[in-house]
Amino acid sequence: MRINYKLKKISGDASFREFYRVKRKNKTSIIVFARKEQYKNLIVYSAVNKILNSHNILSPKLLKNYYKDNMIEITDLGDKSFYDYIKNKKDKLKDYKKLIELIIKLQKIKLKNQYYFSGKKIKFSKYSLSHLHKESDLFFDWHLKYCSKNLNLRKIKKILRKELNNIYKKLYFKNNYFTHRDFHASNIMMTKKRLSLIDSQDAIIGNPLYDVASLIDDVRIKMQKNLQDNLFKHYIKKSRFKAKDQSYLKNDFDILSVQRNLKILGIFVRLYKRDKKPNYLKYLPHTWSLLERRMRNPIFNRLNILFKKHLPLKKLKKVKI
Repeated sequence: MRINYKLKKISGDASFREFYRVKRKNKTSIIVFARKEQYKNLIVYSAVNKILNSHNILSPKLLKNYYKDNMIEITDLGDKSFYDYIKNKKDKLKDYKKLIELIIKLQKIKLKNQYYFSGKKIKFSKYSLSHLHKESDLFFDWHLKYCSKNLNLRKIKKILRKELNNIYKKLYFKNNYFTHRDFHASNIMMTKKRLSLIDSQDAIIGNPLYDVASLIDDVRIKMQKNLQDNLFKHYIKKSRFKAKDQSYLKNDFDILSVQRNLKILGIFVRLYKRDKKPNYLKYLPHTWSLLERRMRNPIFNRLNILFKKHLPLKKLKKVKI
């Protein structure tokens, strides 16, 4: 019997994956094809989605695996992201509060030391100091390398990395929380008025403020300061940290926002130079503005001095590559 279907390529993301919507009669599904990093992008992705769904967090479900062909077929959660839904709304607070509550729901998941999925062992690592440096090193290795000339990159990286190390060591909360690692408006889908979560293959056990910083300091959306502040207050209220711990929340938030945005500055230049995806360059100026705002925290005083001394900041912010 011949099965009729239509296959249409849909917009992808910053990974090595391609996505196709399959339509069979009145039903649709998604084919995910991974050109590289198949273990993470197919197997780990499917395993994390299974964990999320088991905790009543809507995520794509695996319908069929084609691992030998570097593909999987998953459920279709629709084509309207939270970003599409929210971008033209004037009053965003009520809707964004739901995302904060989704983060809190994620943080209640207690991950096991290891899982088995499709015969493969999956172990979630913790967000260690080396993880933080590996990510913020992308700022030096890509953004500085391609956005400035005549710099002694090795020397500058050594100096700034040393101060970043001092700052990362000041993180207060332990890495004991499920961390999506890329929690922002474009990775949340609106599925029949229900929030659903995609792109979870990079999940890790991390600091509770990481996903909060990822959402509130979303480089793709110029969120008003009062909205950012109200969302942070909502997280404090709903997360119910002990009173003695609440004073550390803002420091951890600022540190992880700076770390993440340094990483993003590097990743977006890498996407342009290595992967021929220039669309991400438009987000660099706003990323710099978020970085500057969080670095007003006195904990960054020395890093600010070092930035001004060693980096051509005005040139870097103009995004000419």
